[in-house]
Amino acid sequence: MGLFLKMKNFKNNYSHLTAKKKKYLSMPTRKLLELGLLNGDILDFGCGFGKDVDLLKMKGFNVLGYDSHYFPKSPNKKFDTVICNYVLNILTQEEQSYVLMEISELLKPNGKAYFSVRRDIKTNRIIYNPKHDVKTYQANVKLLYSSIFLNENSEIYEYQHYTLLNLGRYDVSPFLKDNSQRELVTESATFFSIYDGFPVNPGHVLIIPKRLVSNYFELNNHEIMAANLMIKRVKKILDSKYKPDGYNIGVNINKAGGQTINHVHIHIIPRYFGDIDNPTGGIRGVIPSKRIY
Repeated sequence: MGLFLKMKNFKNNYSHLTAKKKKYLSMPTRKLLELGLLNGDILDFGCGFGKDVDLLKMKGFNVLGYDSHYFPKSPNKKFDTVICNYVLNILTQEEQSYVLMEISELLKPNGKAYFSVRRDIKTNRIIYNPKHDVKTYQANVKLLYSSIFLNENSEIYEYQHYTLLNLGRYDVSPFLKDNSQRELVTESATFFSIYDGFPVNPGHVLIIPKRLVSNYFELNNHEIMAANLMIKRVKKILDSKYKPDGYNIGVNINKAGGQTINHVHIHIIPRYFGDIDNPTGGIRGVIPSKRIY
């Protein structure tokens, strides 16, 4: 049976069992310290038992640890630096996407995140852990971020918000042509989302592929799946921040469909009771005479 078929029914509930108790700083954290890249408010995302956090605090750093199993209290602020050591290697692809999005949301606009991944894992695999008598998933992870360190065992990537790295670059996206940074809502490996410059309602968000493609039907299956994950994530953010009563989700395709910017963008429009007299028909309102039936 191929790995894909195995993964369909595989529930990776034991990834926290890969955490190790250490006496010293982990190699990625030590390397970031040597390079002078641990700055300001620091978050160790997926910190395991928290040894790096304790040792950095002893060195005078302002650092907080978060781990969904061992330190599950969610951070309630944004950070200058986020480190994420070997977390992605033990997650499924969908779980990886959520981690990338969550870390993008935890960064300050000019902050930097560092993702350390294992290079001794050559292929995706499910392995048996005899110590805990469970099966865990291990992934070979490659990111489209700048690589700042690489050896035969590990690689460290540096991440900054897509909207900052590509400020003013019309060639990357018409949505980034302005020289003022667009506020990022969340970001994954293949999509980013920003607030609409001319919102229909408070919280109106655009979800945009990083690949410059004009037509929604030109997105590949991986991109469509990634877009759906981000739609769910953005909804969660908007539910918390704006507490809307409903949503419209839509895509304008080609001039006849109302598209004015030739880069695919999915509209997520929060709806509120009373924002129009009669909301019946919803997106049928693209042709006003057909909205109510």
